[in-house]
Amino acid sequence: MVRSVVLLAVAGLALQPSIALASDEPELPAECSSIRVEAGNKVSFHVYARGVQIYRWNGTAWVFVAPVATLFAEKNFFGEVGTHYIGPKWESKSGSKVEGRRVAGTGCQPDPTAIPWLLLSRFDSTGPGIFAQVTFIQRVNTTGGTAPSEPGTTLDEVREVPYTAEYYFYRAQN
Repeated sequence: MVRSVVLLAVAGLALQPSIALASDEPELPAECSSIRVEAGNKVSFHVYARGVQIYRWNGTAWVFVAPVATLFAEKNFFGEVGTHYIGPKWESKSGSKVEGRRVAGTGCQPDPTAIPWLLLSRFDSTGPGIFAQVTFIQRVNTTGGTAPSEPGTTLDEVREVPYTAEYYFYRAQN
């Protein structure tokens, strides 16, 4: 009986499709090679963000003000781990923070209806935790968040545009 169960289990595994192992780094389309992180850095943490991109009408155009997002450990926006806000800064629930600056000459927009994918370098960081010793941050797999297409109705009108993204945090390898 045990032998039959083992044979059925082995046969069942053989019939299942193979499962590809996920890479630590995001898969980048060819047009996004500029946001590839330089050698010697490895992904240390990956989060899923859901929030808004805030824009202000200056009378002639929408001007980006700030992001406001919640960071999650899981793809289905479960397991809150922190927040993302003006700076741009990312702050963990345990208090570690990292502030980034866009790396000059980088960025791509695979989806014209979504905010660009970016590469940022660490400008400052504080506290121990998930954001300690971060060297680079990638924003990828964005949805939404682009400036409104219609003009504002009043000067200094503010609009919040929903967006989602994935952020990959890198550290230098030892």
